[in-house]
Amino acid sequence: MNELNKRRLAVFKNHKRGFYSSIIFLVLFIICLLAEIIVNDKPLLIRYQSEFYFPTFNTYQETKFGGEFELETDYKDPFIVDNIEENGWMVQALIPYSYDTVNYDLSSPAPTAPDGKHWLGTDDQGRDVLARLIYGFRVSILFGLILTILASAIGITAGAIQGYFAGKVDLIFQRFMEIWSGMPVLYLLIIMASIITPGFWSLLLLMLLFSWMGLVGVVRAEFLRGRKLDYVRSARALGASNFTIMFRHIL
Repeated sequence: MNELNKRRLAVFKNHKRGFYSSIIFLVLFIICLLAEIIVNDKPLLIRYQSEFYFPTFNTYQETKFGGEFELETDYKDPFIVDNIEENGWMVQALIPYSYDTVNYDLSSPAPTAPDGKHWLGTDDQGRDVLARLIYGFRVSILFGLILTILASAIGITAGAIQGYFAGKVDLIFQRFMEIWSGMPVLYLLIIMASIITPGFWSLLLLMLLFSWMGLVGVVRAEFLRGRKLDYVRSARALGASNFTIMFRHIL
């Protein structure tokens, strides 16, 4: 790490709320990335008749564990559980419920209050709230991060092209952005969602169509200023390509 980055890190550490908030966020982010290992209704490891199985990462038929049908094993089935424990052992996740696992053996009607089995209780369908929270947090955070990265990349590229080439290129881009930003985004999203089946990637694409314009104005202004500086003119005179000047020197 060079001296500049060391000074940046020191300044960041002095901002206590920002520093500790980032640590808390990273811990939560790592937990949600490891959700299948921490929160799962399938055992992490099974040793059955001297062989090892990894149900979290592989699908096994119940005939492997003494069942009668060639179906995916239900690891909550008492018959399967007894067979495994008689012929070996299994290691369960810390929270033995997935986001869609319904517990039919609740002590009271759902939704239930927090207890030893469900640390944050269950919802109205008997599903573990903490498990759903962890999986939902992962989807939300990954969606936001991917959308931000892609929108920033498109916005920075568009702003760089506008500011660097200026003239007619800038004029055409500006008119296009004025028209595009004037569209009723909410209604377009509703119409597109009725045509395309809503999902993680389809919703990400729809949001990306209208989320890239936030950085264009800032980057465009900086490139309009930077394209006239002496070091840019020197790089152009030395034969550097437009791409190199834009993204290596100015950006």
